[in-house]
This record gives sequence, C-alpha cells and structure tokens, in this order.
Amino acid sequence: MRVCVFRRPQPVGGFLRLAILIVIAVSGGIFGQGPDTLPTPAELKKMSLEELMDINVTLVSKRPQRLTEAASSIQVITQDDIKRFGVFTLPEALRLATNLQVAQVDARQWAISARGQNSTLSNKLLVMIDGRSIYTPLYAGVFWDVRNVILDNVERIEVISGPGGTLWGANAVNGVINIVTKGAEFSQGGLIGGAVGSAMQGVVGVRSGGKFARDGYYRVWGRWMDHKSSELIDGSDGRNPWDMLQGGFQTDWMPNSGERVTVSGNGYKSDLDRDLPAPITAEGQNILARWTRDYPDLSGFQVQAYVDRSMRVILNSFREDLSIYDIDLHSHLELGTRNALVCGVGYRLMQDEVVNSSSLAFLPADKTLNLYSGFLQDDVTLIRDWLVLTLGTKVEHNDYSGFEWMPSGRLSLTPDDHHTIWASVSRAVRSPSRIDVDFYAPAPPVPATTPQLQGGPDFKSEKLTAVELGFRARPAENLTLSIATFYDWYDDLRVLETPVDSTHYVFDNGKVGEVEGVEISSGCQVLAWWQLKAGYTFLKERFWDKPGHAEVASAGSQGNDPDHQFLIQSMMDLPKGFTLNGAVRYVSSLPHPRVPEYLTFDLSSSWQFHAVTVTVVAHDLAEENHPEFASGTRQHQVPRSISGRVGWRF
Repeated sequence: MRVCVFRRPQPVGGFLRLAILIVIAVSGGIFGQGPDTLPTPAELKKMSLEELMDINVTLVSKRPQRLTEAASSIQVITQDDIKRFGVFTLPEALRLATNLQVAQVDARQWAISARGQNSTLSNKLLVMIDGRSIYTPLYAGVFWDVRNVILDNVERIEVISGPGGTLWGANAVNGVINIVTKGAEFSQGGLIGGAVGSAMQGVVGVRSGGKFARDGYYRVWGRWMDHKSSELIDGSDGRNPWDMLQGGFQTDWMPNSGERVTVSGNGYKSDLDRDLPAPITAEGQNILARWTRDYPDLSGFQVQAYVDRSMRVILNSFREDLSIYDIDLHSHLELGTRNALVCGVGYRLMQDEVVNSSSLAFLPADKTLNLYSGFLQDDVTLIRDWLVLTLGTKVEHNDYSGFEWMPSGRLSLTPDDHHTIWASVSRAVRSPSRIDVDFYAPAPPVPATTPQLQGGPDFKSEKLTAVELGFRARPAENLTLSIATFYDWYDDLRVLETPVDSTHYVFDNGKVGEVEGVEISSGCQVLAWWQLKAGYTFLKERFWDKPGHAEVASAGSQGNDPDHQFLIQSMMDLPKGFTLNGAVRYVSSLPHPRVPEYLTFDLSSSWQFHAVTVTVVAHDLAEENHPEFASGTRQHQVPRSISGRVGWRF
C-alpha cells in the first residue's frame, strides 16, 4: 500500500470592518474503529467498484448499513482515494466528495458546506471525528486550520449532503461529515515520511504501532508541518504562513468477541498568520474513551465520553479558552424481523472563557452552556427485502433557545440488489451560538454616534424543512449511478439589521429562503486497472427579507455559492508498482463578492518499491493561480503547486 504523509456581514465604519475581519480570522484527531466486518485498508485497495458499493456505513442510521441501501445522499472517501491524490490536509481530502462545496480562502482558511450558504463562518455543516463533534460554540462552525489528522490513520470519510438532525442534532442542517479512523490493529509497525513542496514547504510524520496483552493494540504518532503564505489578488504577500505540531495515541482492546474498548488522545499547537500585526496562536488537547458491544443478533450498545480543551489567541485583540465535556449513550436493537430501532441520550457541558478587548467583546465574558439530547429512530420493514419506512426524531435542549425537535421520515424502495429509490422529509435547526447573542464590536460602552455591532438578545434557531428524492443504481457490474434531488425551505435565517438607528447593527432572524438542486455521481471500472469517478451538482438559491425586517445592503450573508460544479477523477494502477491519477474540477462563478469561474487539473503519480513509496503531486496545472473565495476586503489566490514525498514502512 502506498504511504501518504501529511500534508458578512460588513457594516459601515472602520471599527466594525476591523471587528468583522477579526471574527472571520477567529473562525477561519481522535481515533476509533468501525464494525469488525469492515475491510482492512489492504483489502480496500484491491476491491472492485462493485465491492466498494457494498461497504458498510454508519452515518445514515448509526448502525452498520450497506452503502447501496442507505436512503440518503451519501458519498464515501476511502483511504485509497486519499493516498492516490496525495492530499496533505483534511479540507483537501474533502474536495474528493462531489456533494460538497469546498473553497480555499487563503493559506489556512477554507469555506466548506453542502447545498449552499457557504462562508468562512459556515455554521450548518456538522463535522465529527469518530462521532466526536469538532464545531465550536463560539460561532457553531469549524476551525479548519487546526482540524488536521494524520491522513494515513483515516479508514474512510462518510459525507452526507442534506439534513441529519434526527440522529446527530443541531448544526446537522445542510450536511454531516464523519471522519472514521482505523483501529490500532490496522497500523502496526513503524512509518516515517516526509514531504517538501512549493506551497506546503515541509512535512515530517512518524508513527509506531504494537500489541499489548492478549487482544490489545496501540499506536502513537506525531507530525510537523509548515505552510507557505498565500498571495493576494494583486500579487502581494498575504502574510499568513502557518505551522502546526501534532501528536496523539490510540489503544484498542478486544477482551471478548464483539466487544471493543478504545482510548485515544490528541494534542496540537499552531502558529497562524505569523507575519500579520495580529498573529494567531492556537493549541488544544482532547481525550476520548469508548466502549462498544455488538451481539450476534445484530443488536449493539455504545458508551462514549470525551474531554476537549482548546485555546485561541489573536494578539492584543481576543482570547478564548474552551473546555467541552461530553457523554453519549446509544443502542441499536433488532426487534423481530420488521423493526430496527436506534435510540440514545447525551449530555454536553461547554465552559467558554473569553478575554475581551476594546475592539470586540463577548458579554458575559465567561459562560457555561448545557446541551441535553435524546433521539429515537425506527426502520420499519413494510415489505421484506423491498420497502422500508424510517421514522424518528431528536429532541435537544440548549441554554439559548430551549427545546428543539428534529423529526424525519424516509421511505426506501429496493426492488433488487442493483436499485434503490428513496424519499424523505426532514426538519433540522441551527441553534444559536455565542456570536449570535453575546457579541459586541466595539465593546460597550460606546458613544451613541459610534457604529456598533450587537448580538441579538432574542435570537432564535435557524430552521430548515427539506424534501429529498433519490435514486441509486448499478446498471452494470462495472457501473454505478446516484442521483439526489432536493428542495430546502429555510426560516428565521440570521441577518444584520438596524432596528434602532443607522449606527447600531443587530443580528436577528429576519430572512427566509429556498434552495433547490440536483447531485449526480457515478463510477465506472473501465478496466481491472483503471477506474473513473465523476460528480456534478446544480444549485439554485433564493433568499428574501421577512416582513418588518431589512438586511443591511452590504451584508450579503447568504447565497455565495456556485450554480454548477463537476469533478472527474481517473485512477490507474500501472505495472512495476506505479500509479497514475488525475482529477479535473470545474466551479462556476460566485455572485457576491464575485469570484470568477475556474477549472483545475491535478495530477499525481507514485511508485512503491517494497516498503518505500515515492509520490509526486501537481495541483492546478490548468492555470498559474486563481481565487476560490472572497472573505472581507482581502481576496487570496490559490497557486499552482508541486510536492514530492517519500514514506517508509517498517
């Protein structure tokens, strides 16, 4: 196996513009193991396209389920995909999913969403690592610049576009991502690797795995990386280089058949935007423990708890210390031959401590938030091996908006092993975060004539009602096809308004909208050594103010998404241990702020000789550089880049 080692509101007024840019700057692994029936990484590489379609996934129903039977728009990025295309970072790996909108903002920041409403503050996409949520309650999004894992430890990445609130709760509005890592038994021995390139200037990674007791395994790992600064649209230096040091461990113990105990931990330290007047430092540590028990009758039980601490500092402007304590219990039960029940409860405690400045403030500075949740979902077999009805709901209680409920109903028709038709109606919410309610810029008190941005004290959850219709088929043994259509209705979306006077701006739930689209993906095993994959998305968005509300004209808080995008991937296994892989990606223009359409071409090749693998990767061969997303007043370019790496397993 080849080794891959790591790689708007904008209100008028200078004070407010600075504050918003700082907030954008603020916003930008733990390991486990899936069911024992999942293939090993070595087996996964040898699978045919037909066998890959039968991989078990857990994101749709929180229990093992064949990909071909999943009643959802889901795609799986495998370990082989990650290695073939030589990606360094998690956002780069997510580019391989055609049902996501992934745009690089600058050297370290990314805008990632599904089904629209993309931004650097994207808050409607729930991202997890082995079921552990990595969103921040500061603004309900993800700090992508510190969410890296050693990608050789990843088994697969499951990506759902569309709501998943019934099982996963608030923030699972437009999509859900779960990064599933290998069990420690699949990373035995040693690994050393390094890389250099024109953008990612240096990467060094090490890993070691071994065995303890009778059925216990462990791995420890570390990685250092240094990324070059990006360039602005005028060719000047973006002054945002960043480096990151990470380390972690995992143990897996299987004392009995069907039983697994996992303990894992991770720590990181990162320096971001080092050359700017207000550089950012970030660090964090987390530890997770999970016990799972699976029974021969396909029932199972899981208990998981974790502690996650993170700290982020913008020099002379802002500091946040966040501690999260989470416990989750869920079970899946086979009740007779017609009912497959999944249920669970959870509790999360979030202690957020902020050091404010005169330019911006969260008030109160220190806040403790509680989240209680419970869910129930039942797969009811109406006609055996043919028709299944899924009904369920999740209920949560948070300290801002109180009780929230997220029901869904799905109908799945499987006339044979080669075809699945599904339809669903779902409700999902994006619950308020601290930036919605507690944020002030500049910090009070301020003169009446000074522009100020304020959180909305009565801010409610943003709401989605989604209707989906999908089709998944295998027209031939070497060909797969998946089509998903959707219509989304949004209510109580966040806007920036001036309810009092022309100088004070407040977040409020003043917008509604509708989004409709189509997602198509296909795969073809052209020859035993050559595979093609392709995907296309169409998106149409419309948003407007609710009666009695008027968004600030320059805010542009929704709908900055491409109408069209497609991705074509070619993967070839050549003689003598060589591989050759290429990807063509097209993204149509973004409307506001406008970003031109672009076409990229990536090429990678590797050579494996015994335990040593050498890889060369070239990105963006179609053009020298291009912007992919605009954030505030600074528009950065993504440059053409080339990198080389070597890995040695022992």
